[in-house]
Amino acid sequence: LFIAPGNAGTGELGNNTSLDILNFERVARFCLEKGIGMVVVGPEAPLVEGITDHFSSKKELQHIILVGPASTGAMLEGSKQFANEFMGRHHIPTARFLAVTGTGKSEGIAFLEELSPPYVLKADGLAAGKGVVILDSLDEAKEELVMMLEGKFGKAGETVVIEEFLSGIELSVFAFTDGESYLLFPEAKDYKRIGEADTGPNTGGMGAVSPVPFAGRSFMDQVEKMIVAPTIRGLREEGIDYRGFLYFGLMNVAGEPFVIEYNARMGDPEAEVVLPRIRNDLLEIFSTLPGRNLKGMVLDVDPQAACTVVMASGGYPGPYAKGKVIRNLDKIGESIVFHAGTGTSKDEVVTSGGRVLAVSSFGRDMEDALQKCYRSAATIDFEDKYFRSDIGFDLKARS
Repeated sequence: LFIAPGNAGTGELGNNTSLDILNFERVARFCLEKGIGMVVVGPEAPLVEGITDHFSSKKELQHIILVGPASTGAMLEGSKQFANEFMGRHHIPTARFLAVTGTGKSEGIAFLEELSPPYVLKADGLAAGKGVVILDSLDEAKEELVMMLEGKFGKAGETVVIEEFLSGIELSVFAFTDGESYLLFPEAKDYKRIGEADTGPNTGGMGAVSPVPFAGRSFMDQVEKMIVAPTIRGLREEGIDYRGFLYFGLMNVAGEPFVIEYNARMGDPEAEVVLPRIRNDLLEIFSTLPGRNLKGMVLDVDPQAACTVVMASGGYPGPYAKGKVIRNLDKIGESIVFHAGTGTSKDEVVTSGGRVLAVSSFGRDMEDALQKCYRSAATIDFEDKYFRSDIGFDLKARS
């Protein structure tokens, strides 16, 4: 098992390697040198840039299974405009929207004036989870639109998608597809804001829970019928060969599901509560992709609740220090500790990123799982550690 670039946690399970994951020629050579038979693509950038296309175009690489869609399918995440227009073509429920470029500022401002607050502005391209801005003031929204079109998010913001705000409660749904059949993985809910009670700026995610209390059989049947199945069918009808994970960021609006966004991969930190609940061998599931043999596969899902709490560096998502020694990882018995921004220095595990660890636990219910997460998070220690103490706060009344 090789991981690029890896961290202190993955280094205990396999071999970390400093590959440039956007240098597909180098990645391909590495796979051939090491006799690698499967590449699981975690981040979105290589998918959007075409790593799957590169491997499928080379005869000497075609025996290697790529878990992740070709670049055309990855555009569901790589371009908000593409995703919204795709949903329009296939009658998939989503917010009313308008995509504008630098020459369409006046059109964008006029559309904002048609909407009621709050106002949602999204950089069309990849912005590492930071390209969505929600504002209550029309004047601020107009100013933000101009700043985004003038380069606030770089190339990702050359086109800005303005969306009608959907009021409701979010959840994440995951499908794994071979391009024809699909498996629906357990749903989850994540918490993106840095502060308690969902305040402050967005982050890559500060925690997650699975299952989601309000996502019962009836609601999930709607999700599958109105969103998941039409998306898979639409991709097939448009000749887009999509094989891998497909993430649906949804909003429950008065009991009706709407799509906020697609991702071409598993979400994070939702993966840290969804994947532990899967009892199947994931490699067996992944191995169905070349022959499109997913049909008939059944997921064995642990009925227990799973929760995760993300431990971050003080100051994140703003400036933060690195190199802080992490202590007491060997004293955690009731949780799974997933490493994110960690490294090693002088045989010690140290912080190397904003989001440092995801502490996941099983429990008989959400409350039980969270108590275990928080006991573990209190035990793990590093200077200026920070974590939200209210993950799941908005679901407790629904449990």
